[in-house]
Amino acid sequence: MIALSRQLTLDLTTPPAHARADFLPADANAEALTLLDDPGRWPQGRMLLVGPEGSGKSHMAAFWAAENGAMRVRASGLHPDMADLLAAQDGALVVEDADRAGHAAGAEQSLFHLWNLCSARDCLLLLTARTPPRDWNLVLPDLRSRMQAMPLVRLGPPDEALLAAVLVKLFADRQQSVSAELIDWLVLRMDRDLGLARRLVIALDRTAMAQKRPITRRMAADLLDNLAEVGA
Repeated sequence: MIALSRQLTLDLTTPPAHARADFLPADANAEALTLLDDPGRWPQGRMLLVGPEGSGKSHMAAFWAAENGAMRVRASGLHPDMADLLAAQDGALVVEDADRAGHAAGAEQSLFHLWNLCSARDCLLLLTARTPPRDWNLVLPDLRSRMQAMPLVRLGPPDEALLAAVLVKLFADRQQSVSAELIDWLVLRMDRDLGLARRLVIALDRTAMAQKRPITRRMAADLLDNLAEVGA
């Protein structure tokens, strides 16, 4: 049994939270957390945080932005005329989902302008992405070369303790009460994938609400099998 899950209690009044106090430190995110807390070590004041879906990138970006007075924007929402407003002198900026910049018209050009303005104005720049820049299929050669030269830190795969803690938090965020035994059962049977954990908890919450009954092991087994088939 996973001892950690038994030490965590569910606060059913807690909404989805992204403060530092709600973050779950673990070996998988230790290096990233250390670098995040020491921007003086970022080459040219820039850092790229890379990790799969649900790994904690947005949570880390949220509390870092709050602590550093940084604006936050998604790469897909960038427009060429936004750069001057976003890159403040001696300020800080977070651009999330930078790997999706190429999916929106003008976003690549905007990101290129932001890169240059942040450098000129000593503005800290934190980017998040699911994959490293070589996989982004960027069209602009100048942006591609800058992104590929950007220092990055990766979030590693979760261990059993972190997966258990994340499941507890996800259920609590959705105000669902589940037993420690169910958490332990899930951890031993599902892939160590925090994105899968998020999708599973959402599916369980919706099913329980629709059926007006508590979450059970049978319900969890059925949904876990369905999600595995979809992902196959």
